[in-house]
Amino acid sequence: MAWNNKGMSGRASTGISLDSDRPLRICLFTYRGNPTCGGQGVYIKRLSRALADLGHKVDVASGPPYPVLDSDITLHKLPSLDLYNPDDLFRVPTIRELTKPVNLIEWLGVSSGGFPEPFTAGVRVWDFMRKNAGSYDIFHDNQCLAYGLLGIKAIGIPTIATIHHPMTVDRDVEVRSMNVWWRKLKVIRWYSFIGMQKRVSRKLSHIITVSEASKDDISREFAIPPYKFRVVANGINTDIFHPAPGVKREDNQIMVTNSADTPLKGLRYLIEAVASIRKKRGVRLTVIGKPKENGVIERLVKDLNAGEFVTFTGRIADEEFATYYGKTTMAVVPSIYEGFGLPAGEAMACRVPVISTTGGALPEVVGDAGILVPPGDAKALEEAIIDLLDDPAKRERLANAGYERVKKLFTWDNTAKQVTQVYREAIGAHC
Repeated sequence: MAWNNKGMSGRASTGISLDSDRPLRICLFTYRGNPTCGGQGVYIKRLSRALADLGHKVDVASGPPYPVLDSDITLHKLPSLDLYNPDDLFRVPTIRELTKPVNLIEWLGVSSGGFPEPFTAGVRVWDFMRKNAGSYDIFHDNQCLAYGLLGIKAIGIPTIATIHHPMTVDRDVEVRSMNVWWRKLKVIRWYSFIGMQKRVSRKLSHIITVSEASKDDISREFAIPPYKFRVVANGINTDIFHPAPGVKREDNQIMVTNSADTPLKGLRYLIEAVASIRKKRGVRLTVIGKPKENGVIERLVKDLNAGEFVTFTGRIADEEFATYYGKTTMAVVPSIYEGFGLPAGEAMACRVPVISTTGGALPEVVGDAGILVPPGDAKALEEAIIDLLDDPAKRERLANAGYERVKKLFTWDNTAKQVTQVYREAIGAHC
């Protein structure tokens, strides 16, 4: 995806030539980099690999949980209290730990129902960059957007950020999903870091986002001029997501990869659709993931007596994805909103026909290679699923179209090349 080097004000971008081939010294930062939950760790791992393959020197700074990186990528660990560690959730810090002001702020924030990690991670990465300012040409933040970024910028290091989508969308969907007023207030309190993200992002000269839909939504929600954005689509990791030769595709089998209890992912609408179809034919739904104990999805499955036809796999190994996709009749992405839509792209890369909602950027990923339905509409999902179940030729046509679309548009090599252009713009503008 290309962009115009003129901003909406009509002023041409300044700085060094975009086609310069000098290798850059890059610090990628993510405040948490869990490689198996959410997309932050995946983005950092794949982008760092692709940038290094272009010849750049890439380091990653991260708070826990730390990303899993290739051996030639240096990881600088920025320890925190790690209070959201599922193995020791909301542990009580020691007095010694709380003598550090940043740790005390983190503890008080969590104790009062907030999410202070972005703020405190920003303090820690500012301290790291203050000590290593001469080691990097560019600092690239992955949606932390903390005040510490402004400190890094003040040191004299060109600073940019990737914003995948505005967190206001997550907040608003979660608030609407709560039926009790005090639960709504808890959600608002947890998302109180958004005010900081808005203020910080407005101070950056260049912002990468992953789709035109995200650009428009972030620009509106965060009040950022559109000319500051550069749209660079994510890549799809075809080492993991690819057709599985020798695996027999099953009939009446539906698959979804989903953060089960996140309202934004819309899983409840898919389960409702499958439960309705189940009255007419023997379909099955496989969910790559696991619901929270006594959470919304687990209760819904019980209420619909759906346990006999909905299977939750829990976490699976990377090498198992292609096999699961190879067996399924179709993949469904029921999200209310996606800033990019990796689940759709990953299914397409496995040559699987896709049904997706039109939430956020999903139409940009799917294009005309899948069936698109409105978000939050179980009936529309049901009709689309039945349509594909009844039309094997259409399934084959969409599967092939999706596969070719991924190969053409969504590679990490393309992503890294375009991100490098943004780096050179930002460095040139800083000079």
